[in-house]
Amino acid sequence: MAKKAAKQKKIFVLDTSVLLFDHDSINNFEDNDVAIPITVLEELDNFKVGNDTKNFQAREIIRLLDKLSGNGGMNDWVSLGRSKGKLKIVMSNLLNGRDAEEVYGHGKNDHKIINAAITLADTNRDRNVTLVTKDINLRLKAKAMGLHSEDYLTGKVKDVKKKMDNGFPVIDIADTNFINELYKKGKVDEEDVLGADKLANGYYVLKNGKDSVLARYDKEENMLERVEKEYIYSIKPRNAEQAFAVNALLNDNIKLVALQGVAGTGKTLLALASALEQKNKYAQIILARPIIPLSNRDIGFLPGDAEEKISPYMQPLWDNLKFIKSQFKSTEKKHKVLDEMEQSGELSITALAFIRGRSLSNVMFIVDEAQNLSPHEVKTIITRAGEGTKVVFTGDINQIDTPYMDEESNGLTYLIDRLKGHPLFASVRLEKGERSELANLANELL
Repeated sequence: MAKKAAKQKKIFVLDTSVLLFDHDSINNFEDNDVAIPITVLEELDNFKVGNDTKNFQAREIIRLLDKLSGNGGMNDWVSLGRSKGKLKIVMSNLLNGRDAEEVYGHGKNDHKIINAAITLADTNRDRNVTLVTKDINLRLKAKAMGLHSEDYLTGKVKDVKKKMDNGFPVIDIADTNFINELYKKGKVDEEDVLGADKLANGYYVLKNGKDSVLARYDKEENMLERVEKEYIYSIKPRNAEQAFAVNALLNDNIKLVALQGVAGTGKTLLALASALEQKNKYAQIILARPIIPLSNRDIGFLPGDAEEKISPYMQPLWDNLKFIKSQFKSTEKKHKVLDEMEQSGELSITALAFIRGRSLSNVMFIVDEAQNLSPHEVKTIITRAGEGTKVVFTGDINQIDTPYMDEESNGLTYLIDRLKGHPLFASVRLEKGERSELANLANELL
């Protein structure tokens, strides 16, 4: 029986894209065996220098492989640890004439990786051999060669459309006095009006006929708290969902906030304005975003120092800051305060690459375009948070600009799925565009 079980173990061949997405991926295949084509090592060598996330991932997996190899070689299977499978580096020694390089062309690493997987499949006919890659086209090429191939599934969220909020629940209240009590007292016992699906820091619209009230569920006290449309640095929420977002951003007990929604719904603006409203609570306000050019087209060489080089990528954040500034005359105190905060570094706009390794204590940290981060990157950012720090992620899971992620595998989706309902976390989906009629037209019809 043991021998039979061993034969049923699968072999997963990992592409470079998987290792750059998650350097610990070799440990996520249970007790199955993992193989890495030698061509992947060559590609990792090309990625090991630099400050981007993929460069850090490349260095980490290289160190991990070196540790596993010990003083021996890796051309034979080595153990990944207790209750796990084995790992080895494989080369291409084709047996039966299936040759990806003959079919697709010579000299391309993707074709060498396919051939390495074919070699394993042909020499292990009693095993299920699968090429795992984040590259959709590589998967298609492998399947065309008769090789089983699939995406890297760890961190993927299934049934995204069902799990992600489609707005906020509207609940009819039978008790005519309940809404009046909530208005008067600001906070009342929940009394099971939300039903079994209630979530910590869940936001609701409670209705009784023509009367309605916005509310947040406080799980710690089992109470409903009235949500008001509060002004934040002269910015007023224009709809219920924006009011919910501001409530989460201003709540000291909520340490982690995720705002998702299409362009023009006010995600970044509300986050920045809320941070400025609470500037006396934090030593610093940091806005950051990953450096990803539009449509992944690099804008080429840029002169100047590091700050000048990243400035074009940070422009959307500066635009939001300028909009807030425009609410005040240059002679007004709040306008001058913003200028002083910029000059002193209390308000900082930077690239995420410059945050790595820092410990962020007593900071309001806003991460824009979080849908372009991997689950591992999101986890790394949150673990940077020290005492007194609040972290805010904003983004749109339908506007992903990186080639190896989708709405199921990006960091923002992963974050919301894993932490939804935790007392320290709140998630708000913004659906109504408030930027302009033209922006709304584009979102709806284009």
